[in-house]
Amino acid sequence: MDALATPIAGTAAGGYPADGLQLLIGGKWQAGRGSPLRISNPATGQTLAEPTGASQEDLDAALTSAETGFALWRRTPATARAAILSRAAQLLRERTKPLARLLTLEQGKPLAQAELEITLCAETFDWYAAEAGRAYGRIIPARSPGARQMVLPEPIGPVAAFTPWNFPALLAARKVAPALAAGCSCILKPAEETPAAALGLGRALADAGLPDGVLNIVFGDPAMISRHLIASPVIRKITFTGSVPVGRSLAVLAAQQVKPCTLELGGHAPVIVLDDADIDAAAALSAIGKTRNAGQVCTSPTRFYVQRPAYERFVERFGAALGQIALGDGLDPRSEMGPLANARRIEAMERLVTDATRHQAEIVTGGAREGDRGFFWCPTLLANVPDDAAAMTEEPFGPLALVSPFDELDEAIARANRSAVGLAGYAFTRSAAAAVRLGEELEVGVLGLNSFAVSHTEAPFSGVKDSGYGYEGGSEGLAGFLHQKYVHHS
Repeated sequence: MDALATPIAGTAAGGYPADGLQLLIGGKWQAGRGSPLRISNPATGQTLAEPTGASQEDLDAALTSAETGFALWRRTPATARAAILSRAAQLLRERTKPLARLLTLEQGKPLAQAELEITLCAETFDWYAAEAGRAYGRIIPARSPGARQMVLPEPIGPVAAFTPWNFPALLAARKVAPALAAGCSCILKPAEETPAAALGLGRALADAGLPDGVLNIVFGDPAMISRHLIASPVIRKITFTGSVPVGRSLAVLAAQQVKPCTLELGGHAPVIVLDDADIDAAAALSAIGKTRNAGQVCTSPTRFYVQRPAYERFVERFGAALGQIALGDGLDPRSEMGPLANARRIEAMERLVTDATRHQAEIVTGGAREGDRGFFWCPTLLANVPDDAAAMTEEPFGPLALVSPFDELDEAIARANRSAVGLAGYAFTRSAAAAVRLGEELEVGVLGLNSFAVSHTEAPFSGVKDSGYGYEGGSEGLAGFLHQKYVHHS
């Protein structure tokens, strides 16, 4: 039985393929020949698997496979590409529960959130299946009689896609689906902590009829893999989601090879709450938004600026709502928030909370680790946080919310824009005039007004400033994998 048949069928002990995490290269599942890895359950600390990662020889085989796969796939009609993506989407829906269990075991999020993530993967595959048939060229009015001036979109070439551990399935789908829809082959490198969910996407595509070599999946030493793949002349496009420092490093490697990048990097989302907003509703939504995936979301709302007349009420209601969040193992249906992904996140929470309290911030709720098993951190609200606290400039990437008062909207916008990153921003107001100002003046790539929903399959997603460049989602996401060739025929 192949690497993922057992866990997808849901028959493996505990639901995790202890001996079945393999690379996908040239349509074959095979053990890596690199260094061993340890994959653990963040809720328990239990070791789930100890696979071997990819070696340089494995990467060379994947590159050869991607080059061969691209030669075939680029000539495959868009309708045929779309049919395979649609079939893969259907298979993902049929396999949602076992795949979600894999995701929860290795990443920690509540099972309901994991199931939603797999559902969104299927939606992404379906949407780009349809979009494959809308990658239109155009005819330009000719300068002379009998001539034709045409713009013909063509796939940019084999893609190296690097994805993180916080949404190991969805962020892989957001890269793989448009790349395949455009006619590109792809080498996907999921995070070494969370490879199983991404391998499940590869199995669904293979079972849907994707030709061998069009998608290859490797995992292991991230620095070695990124250097090796980006340096290869086979790779013509890089797409990465992760931290700002790693994104900078990959951008340098890509620039040395003159290769385009799509970089979705860190965020530190501001939330401006005006006193005319529905304060109770804003506080309740904020608690849900802040604790989704334990705050390990690049768009997670973190820096809350609340207009002074509404400040005390918002802090009280927000703190109470956070205190009622049910913390526990993601496999427990009663859990509303699971553990942090690893010990590094616990250390970051401890350091940021300690620093903030030294700067006279007040702990309203939480502020400490929960238990000594796994990596659980209580949802935390700090009030009256000054701008010179480390947490106000460093992305917490955890369930930590920071609240400060403001008087005038000019002040709130200036403080929100002080960050070096600009991914997501949010605001709560009933004022149409304020909403227009916020839409024009907040330096963010995506903005939610009275909502934390800023990422949808059909819409472009991108940051500004140090949050990166290029787009995922929407027709813009497909365009990033296409070269627009100009052809003049006379």
